[in-house]
Parts: sequence; C-alpha cells; structure tokens
Amino acid sequence: MKQTLTAVWRQTHEFKRHWVSYLTLFVSVDLLIQLIWIPIFRAVTTLVLQAAEIPFISYQNVLMIARHHPLVMVALLAELACLLLVVYVQFAAVLLGVRDISREIISVRVLLRELGQALRRLRPGSLLVLAIYFILVIPFADLVYRTPLLAKVQVPQFILDYLTRNALLLTATVVLYGILVFLGLRLIWTLPLMVYQRQRLRPALRQSWRQTRGRSCWALAMQLLTIGLLAALVMAGFYVLVIGAQWLADFLPQPMAALLANVNLLVIQLGSELVTSWTGMVTVSLLFLAPGEHTPAASPRVATRGQRVVVGLAFAALIATAAVGNSLYLSDSQYHHPVTISHRGVAEQNGVQNTIPALKRTHRLHPDYVELDVHETKDRQFVVLHDENLKALAGVDRTPRQLTLKQLTQLTVRENGHRAKLASFSDYLRTANRLHQKLLVEIKPSPADSPDMVDRFVARYGDDLVKHHALVHSLDYGVVEAVKRRDPRQTVLYIQPYNFTYPNTAANGYSMEYSTLTTDFITLAHLQGKRVYAWTVNDPSVMMQMMYKNADGIITDNLAELNREIADYEEHRSYARRLLNYILVVPTATEFTP
Repeated sequence: MKQTLTAVWRQTHEFKRHWVSYLTLFVSVDLLIQLIWIPIFRAVTTLVLQAAEIPFISYQNVLMIARHHPLVMVALLAELACLLLVVYVQFAAVLLGVRDISREIISVRVLLRELGQALRRLRPGSLLVLAIYFILVIPFADLVYRTPLLAKVQVPQFILDYLTRNALLLTATVVLYGILVFLGLRLIWTLPLMVYQRQRLRPALRQSWRQTRGRSCWALAMQLLTIGLLAALVMAGFYVLVIGAQWLADFLPQPMAALLANVNLLVIQLGSELVTSWTGMVTVSLLFLAPGEHTPAASPRVATRGQRVVVGLAFAALIATAAVGNSLYLSDSQYHHPVTISHRGVAEQNGVQNTIPALKRTHRLHPDYVELDVHETKDRQFVVLHDENLKALAGVDRTPRQLTLKQLTQLTVRENGHRAKLASFSDYLRTANRLHQKLLVEIKPSPADSPDMVDRFVARYGDDLVKHHALVHSLDYGVVEAVKRRDPRQTVLYIQPYNFTYPNTAANGYSMEYSTLTTDFITLAHLQGKRVYAWTVNDPSVMMQMMYKNADGIITDNLAELNREIADYEEHRSYARRLLNYILVVPTATEFTP
C-alpha cells in the first residue's frame, strides 16, 4: 500500500500541472453523453416503437416484439450495437486523453484521429464479447469514469431482495458476485491494450488474462481499493467542510444564507467533478500507462489562445446554467407533498398483508391510499391476495384459481406474528369505504383466469371505485388496456419493474420500481400529464431521494417512517440540510450537469 500511496502522490503532482485540461476532458465526455447521445438513443427508441405502434419495452413483450415485429427487433439490436460503440469510444477517449495530456499533447484534433484509429480496429463480431466485458468491469470502470450510460446498468432492488431472502440464495449470490469480480479484474486490461497497443479484442482479452494471473491480480485489486478509499476520504472531507460552512451561514439573514447556499452548491458540483477527474487520471496513469508514456512528446501541442477562450466561455455558460438549476433546487418551487401509499395494506408489520384487520390498523396512520392485490377465484369471484400460491401465508399448496371464494375466506393466513382470515374484495372495499380510505387496487391476472375477468371486475366495481376515488394498477399491460377500454373513467397505472425506456401507453401513470426510476422518466411523465409512483420504498434515504426526484407518490411497507421523513423535510428546510440531501440522496449529485 505504501508504494501505491507514493505513486498516487506522484501522479497528483502531475494532475496539478494540467488540472484544467484533465477537468475539461472528463466534463466534456460526460456532457457529450448526457446532452447528445442519451437524448439521441431515447428519441430513436421512441420513434421506432411509435412507428410500429408498440407502447413500451419490457421483459414481458420482448418475445412478442421478436415474433411479430422482426424489423423493430433488428432496429433495437442495431441501436444496442451503436450504444456499445459509444461506450467504447468514451472509455477510449478517457484513456487516450489522459495519455495525451500527460505527454503535453493537448489537441482535440489529435484525440479525434486516435479515436478513429481505435474504432477501425473493432469488428462487428466483437460486439457481443465487448458487451460482456463492459458488464464485468462496471464496478472498476466507475473508478476511472462513471459513465452515465453504464450507470444505468443495474440490478433492480426487488431482485436483490429476492436473491438475499434465504441463506442458500444469499450464498449463491455472493459466490456469483465474487466470480464476476474476479473475472472483471482478470480482464480489466483488455480495453487499455486495445487502445494503447492497438490490439484486437480477442488477443487483448488473452493478454489481460495472462498479465493479471497470481499476485498481479491481488496487487491490482489492492491498488484499485486504495485509490477508491483515498477518493472517498477526500470527497468526504470536502463535503464536511462545505456543509459546515453552510451550517454557519444559515445563522445569517435569509438573503445572505440563500446566496451562500447557491455558491456552496456550485462549489460542491465543481469540487466533485475535480475529484472525479483526479481519480480517473490517477487510476489510468497508475494502472495502465507504461512509464515511458508519461514522457512529454518531442513536439508537444498546447492549446492555442483561441481554444482556451472557447473552453473558458463554455465553462462559464455551464456554470451559469448550473447556477439557475441550483437556485430552483434550493427554492421550494419544485417540491410537492408526495402521496403516501401503504403497500399491501400493512405498515411496520402491523398485520397480515391484504387483510381487513391490517387495513383498519394502517388506516390510523392516515395513508392517502392503501394498496392491495386482487385475484380471481374458481367461482369467478375476487379475493384479496398477493401470492400466486397460498403455501407461504396459509400453508395450503393451492392457487387462488383452484378454490372458491367461500373456501378462500375460510382460510387463516399468518404473517408478522399476526393471523387473520382472507377477505373477499367486496368486503375489503366495503370496509375501506366505511373508513373513507382510498384504495390502489392491483389486478393480478393468471393464465387460468376467465377471458372476461377484467370486464366483469370493472362492471361490478367500476362505479364504486370512481365514486370513492380509487386507483387501479397492474403489471400486465393487457389489463391496463382492458380497464381503460371498459371504463375510461378509471384512473389506471401501469406497473413497471424496470426502466428500459419511456413508454407511450394508455395508462394514466406508472408505478415504477424505485432503483431504476430516474428524474428524466418522471419529468417526461409529468410533461404528458401522467403521475409516477415509486415502489417499494422502505429506506428513509430512498424516501428522501424519491421526494427530490419529484415522484408523485411513494409505496412503502413502513408508512410511519415515510410520514416522519416527509414531516422532517417540511419542518427542517435549512440550506445546510438541503445541501446534505443533495449529496446523500439525489442521484448523480456529484455530476456537474446543467
């Protein structure tokens, strides 16, 4: 570790010599991705889907698209190939840019020529291998450059929750993750070899595997860990200083405190980008650049006065744009009180999910909505139940579709130390109406349901749902369409477990799994007059994050905690607290973007 720290100190001195150039490199690549390429990919996907009248992409309809819309699938695969090329180019730009700056070759023209040469060495057959490679090195790539494209590649939280549900799954997950980390370390040299030594993909993979065998792999892991720890400590110390300064500034008169808050937020953004650039430069220089490549070129090329003026004006415009956004963030103009929704009608494990006793207890916490799940029964009635099988809650290895409503409502279900009877939807709805409690009803279809299940549900309960301002949502888009077609008065949301792209649907809004929910998605939904609810949010910091993203509602198992977080935010709106929340809970808070 001592040797690594000495090398980091040496590279830090190099960074200080050309910090403006390094900062320009990383910020420029970041902005090109966020302001140009991501909007282009989003627009192309939207146009392709709209041309084929496909409302959305999800794991549910990928096979349908492949069977019935082969040209759309070809277009989407071509777009995926282009996305991989963009990811490759941005990493190549960082690698080449760091090398060029260290050699005092500061020239956009030279960098573009080198990128063109790197692209020409790729072959179409290498794209699949390249995709697997990027997935493996994502955890380590974040140290070099946290690309906005790869940042979107993540496992949704509900899948992680499932994989850690018991010891066997947890063990398998840990083992699998360990294997992926090992493979990522062994192959991490692949891209630098392709860019610096102009190797093809497959030879670079083989050489990376050879170079990282034995102790080399362990040494590489320790170097990455040391750099990551140093960056975290530097960033944490920087944040403590800025937040501490703002805490003192909050004792000043409000106009002065507000002005200093805007300045400090800008300092946070600039400082974060500077630390990110330093981390990237040190990582690339320390791990991937040969000693001779740090030597200044025989004919160094420095930026001309005109180029420096252009860069200066661009940074001034960027800072001005960020300042306007910061002012809006620090004001109260964008905040709205989120709708609170009790997931499956329970709060802090106060009963058995989807049962009337739990509904009554949860109602005392005053949720805006209580969410529940509905299945069709054998006799074509409706029971309030989430699971596809009764084994977990009732100890009966049967599905709701195999039993009549009378048989189901005689069953006792147990959870959280409580017990209760299953309820028919009619009884649950009647109880909620008596309590003046609004409902969010999830219709859960199955292949065994009767063909007219949705029509009968809407015909029987539609007027009551509208009268009492209830909402409907479903994971099955066919159900969403059927409810809207049968009764346009219904407010229906489409549940999405992944945020692949922004859908164009008949739904009035979306229930989105929180870990892939982005501010962009919410903004686009609001522009179309659609609401967005986040599920299932149980962690206080994530609750705050959803509020800052302007989610319209939050679905939670911990309703009392959600109420406390909302009240705490609304009662303690100091500028220091807002800056702290920006750092801790606002996604990509350290990215300096307009």
